[in-house]
Amino acid sequence: MDGPTRAIRLTTQTYARLLLAGAALVPVYLIAYLFFFQDPTLKFENHSFHIIAISLATLAGLFVTYVTWRCYQSSGEPLLRWLTLGLLGFALIYALHGAFTGYAHDNIWLFILYGPASRLVMATLLLVGLLSYDRAPDVVARRMQLFPWLMWIGLFLLVNVAVALAANSPIAGNPVLRLTMEGGALAISVLNVTLMLVRRIRSPLMVIFAVSVTSFALSSLAFILGRPWNHMWWLAHAIFAGGFFLLSYGVVKAFLTSRSFSTIYSQEEMMARLAEATARTETALRELQHTNQTLERLATTDPLTGADNRRRFMERVESEIHRVKRGGAPFSVLALDLDNFKVINDRYGHQVGDDILKAFVRKCVAAIRPYDGVARVGGEEFMILLPHALEAASSIAERLRSVVASTTFESGHQQLNDVSVSIGAAQFGRDADTIDDILRVADERLYRAKHQGRNRVVAA
Repeated sequence: MDGPTRAIRLTTQTYARLLLAGAALVPVYLIAYLFFFQDPTLKFENHSFHIIAISLATLAGLFVTYVTWRCYQSSGEPLLRWLTLGLLGFALIYALHGAFTGYAHDNIWLFILYGPASRLVMATLLLVGLLSYDRAPDVVARRMQLFPWLMWIGLFLLVNVAVALAANSPIAGNPVLRLTMEGGALAISVLNVTLMLVRRIRSPLMVIFAVSVTSFALSSLAFILGRPWNHMWWLAHAIFAGGFFLLSYGVVKAFLTSRSFSTIYSQEEMMARLAEATARTETALRELQHTNQTLERLATTDPLTGADNRRRFMERVESEIHRVKRGGAPFSVLALDLDNFKVINDRYGHQVGDDILKAFVRKCVAAIRPYDGVARVGGEEFMILLPHALEAASSIAERLRSVVASTTFESGHQQLNDVSVSIGAAQFGRDADTIDDILRVADERLYRAKHQGRNRVVAA
């Protein structure tokens, strides 16, 4: 199954790339059609339509410039900084192409040259932006500086003045000037696309960027082949507008998502990142579950012996009371106290005392299995919950007392064979009807066992 799957994947990827390339090159077919099959002398000269179109393009350019600037303020991406400048420069220069439409017959160069100048400036700044792709974001302080933006606006206005001077100079009559500017925009746009292909930049918004720049390059080609007001010239406007609106879509998409051109991913990347995030989440949940279990164990157990603490023991007794009230079998509790434990601590030290407590709990657990309800409720005081009536519970208590009395407890080099335990037993329902009462009865019987000579069980 692996072979065909890889083959199909490769085929579909190739097909998708061919579709994208074919869509990007649609203007080529239109340019070729007009170049070979249309009369270049046919014209559509409508100044009002041209002014309205350029005005709308300028307003759209300023709006997209603002959106791009907002994205840059948020992400600090250098690419977005240069893209903002490219769009701003285009809007400020291209606006005069529409403003001087009325001079088309008086000074054709004053009307014409602002178009290639705007495209050349934008293509250059987009190339600088592409060269900064993947660089570290600008610091916030730099993003907030107003002076650099004002300086660039001043520079764009100087370009406008320079174009006006060139249009009114003797060199304006040489078509080479316009062709050089338009050819420069074409060459730089082609360099942009080539650089993206070489660097294999394929994130979705950068693909939009590449298709848009391809449209800009093809529009410059159409302007070179066309003449003012003929069909090729209008087609060049349409091709540029298509690329501009596509780039605008990419900018708006960035604004509505990550405000970045480099952190919007393809579907494959999104699925891979989703899988990674899911795996991290599952790992974190497992770790959290383990931590919660650890915390629960620490909150309900005695850290020295591992037995339940008083809180956990009380919860278990409460649960057994509810079970009995629903008609379950009776249960009993044992209250235990190691005899003369303070003397052992004073004579042998606390380390020996701690070792005896731990060994005692192990003996208790072994004696009452499969029931594991041993709790440490004081220094040497313990309680055991048994799901038995008093007679069976007393028998288990006696067995436990006997085991402890016959055991030699060891701690380091110390061996103690005189450790014993006193036990009091009580049954819920027979000796008491509340949790406080049953614990009190068990304690009273434990004290009686102590007073009667220790090392014994009292169950009545």
